[in-house]
Parts: sequence; C-alpha cells; structure tokens
Amino acid sequence: MKTVFAVRETDPRETRAALIPDLVKKLVALGLKVQVESGLGVRADLPDALYTEAGAEVVTDRDAALSAADIVLRVRKPDAAELPKLKPGALHISFLDPFNEKDLLNKLAEAKVSAVSLEMIPRTTLAQKMDALSSQANLAGYAAVIMASDRQSKILPMMMTPAGTLSPARFFIIGVGVAGLQAIATAKRLGARVEAFDTRPVVEEQVKSLGAKFVKVDLGDTGQTDQGYAKELTPEQLEKQRQGMAKACAQADVVITTAKLFGRPAPKIVTADMLAQMKHGSIVVDLAVETGGNVDGSKLGEEVITENGVRIIGHENIEGYFAQPASQMLASNFYNFIEHFWDTEAGDFQYKLDDEILKGCLLTRDGQIIHERFKA
Repeated sequence: MKTVFAVRETDPRETRAALIPDLVKKLVALGLKVQVESGLGVRADLPDALYTEAGAEVVTDRDAALSAADIVLRVRKPDAAELPKLKPGALHISFLDPFNEKDLLNKLAEAKVSAVSLEMIPRTTLAQKMDALSSQANLAGYAAVIMASDRQSKILPMMMTPAGTLSPARFFIIGVGVAGLQAIATAKRLGARVEAFDTRPVVEEQVKSLGAKFVKVDLGDTGQTDQGYAKELTPEQLEKQRQGMAKACAQADVVITTAKLFGRPAPKIVTADMLAQMKHGSIVVDLAVETGGNVDGSKLGEEVITENGVRIIGHENIEGYFAQPASQMLASNFYNFIEHFWDTEAGDFQYKLDDEILKGCLLTRDGQIIHERFKA
C-alpha cells in the first residue's frame, strides 16, 4: 500500500493545510495509507483529532514520515535541506515557484524526486479541478473586498433612510482574472458601485455580466497568453494605462490591484502620482505584493499610509486569509490531481508522460529535470 504524507507548513505566514479530513477519507478510499504531521490543520481550525477520525495516522516524526512517503503534499516549496530525506522516486506536489527557483529544481532532481509544480498545471477545461492557482486566486479576490470593507470608514451599499441617503462605496478593480472577477462579484453583492479595467478587451462582457462598468483605455495591440494570462505591456502602453486609470482611482473609495505575471515581477500600475490624487481615507489593496507589487510604496505584510491619507494594504498570503476554505479548495486540487492518475487495480500513481496535464507540471523525474522550459 502506498503512503501519502501531508506536511505541516513551517513558514509563519502560511495558514493553509495541504489536506483536510474530508479529503483524507477520499484518499483512503483510493487505497492509500494517509499520514499527516501533527498540527497540520491547526491554523485552519482543523485539530489532529478530526484527521484521526477521518482515517489518517497523525505523526510527530517528520523526517521518518518523509523518508517513507510515496507521495508528499505541502503548500509551499520545500526547504532544500529536507530533500535528501525524501524517498527516491517519491512524488512531491506543491507550489514551487519554478522560474525563480532553478537551484531548488536541481536539488529535487538530485534527490531523484518526481516534482510537480502546482503553478504549472495547465489552464484547460480538463485540468480545471486541479488548478490551485485559480482556486486560491478566487479566495484572494473575495478576501480583498472583505479586508477593504473592514478598514474603510464607509459602508458598501446605498442606504435610503429618514436621516438622508448614504451613497454606495466605489470600488475600482484592476485586472479581471479569477481574483478580479471574484472581487467584482463580491463588491457588487455587498452593494458597492464597481468599475473594472483589464488590458484584455475580451473580458469586457464578463465585467458587464457581473453588473460592473468596464473602463476602456486604448492601449493598441494587447491580448492574452495561451494560458489565459494578460500579456506583458510595453513601457508606452503602461504609461497610457496609468493615465487612463488615474481618474477612476481618484474617484474610488477602494482600489484592488490583481495584476500578476507568472514567473516575473508584478508590473507597477498605481504610481505615487495616482495615489496623490486619491481621496483621504481611501483604500488600496495590492494582491501582487508578494511578487513586487502593483502599487508604489506597498510593502509585504504591512499597511502603509501615504501623506494624503491613502491606506495601502500589502497583506502577506492573502490566499490564506480565510484558512479553512482555502485549505478545502487546495486539498481538493491535490486529490483531483492524484485521482486523475491513480490506477486502483495497481494501487499506484501512473506517470502518463504523454498526458498534457502531466507534461505541463511534472518538472523532475528519475534524477533529471524533464520539463523543456527548465532544462539547462
């Protein structure tokens, strides 16, 4: 019987767990032995007893569990010092930040580990249920709205009362990917007036379908990549974008920026000049702060207040702001990936190297880096 081991995260910023009790049951039903490190779900309000009840063995000897596991699940990339402890041939699944972690990929290969990068799972219909980037971005968009509404001095909906009419809060969402669409939907549900901008004109209809206004800025030739990401803009296009967005930012009570470029630093979108035109007490939430930030002056893990009273929020690990649902969705992504390649009769994970999903996300195997984009 093969063993899957879910590792407790050691990064103090990380609140999510790679496995939840309900998914333990499903892994056991596949024929796997499940071990979880003690304290795995404590920050998501999932005590060890729930894992035990679900059929998992709760272990305290991390090194022994790592050396025995056939499949290792974790949220964040592993510490390089742990890799020699893994069983050769083991399957390791986590976020890996592969474009910025070439040394880590080499060490995974040296350890003869089959490493899957969650970031590299293709954005296709078939792989949608395994797409951890999307599942976590969805929650980040929701959390950004809740966080902003909690920090501002206004309410979100319009209210007509005997004492007078309260105007709705104005939200401006920059970037209409998964996080942006959820931010729009959440702000609208709470009664805010919402505008949104994206470099991809194709998303205008999606914005309108959610009841928001699409802000048009003529940038010339733009578009999206095969994976659905916005293409990187030229310096001239970025400047046109900033000028076109300045008015919307100045009118907004809340600005949420969601522009991330996978494998590259986030583009600077909201400049100091744009911040200077915003109202005292307005809020800017920078969802790209962990990759350099979209906003001038945003700082990871800090709330910055500008000279004119604009509050810039650069929350670390905003995907894990609501830790339990984030863990639930991530654990489902892990399970769906394993189940897709699991052979029940053989009781083993099948490496179908010609499968488009595995070709996209399996980076190392048999002591080598096998993904074409990361070979030396």
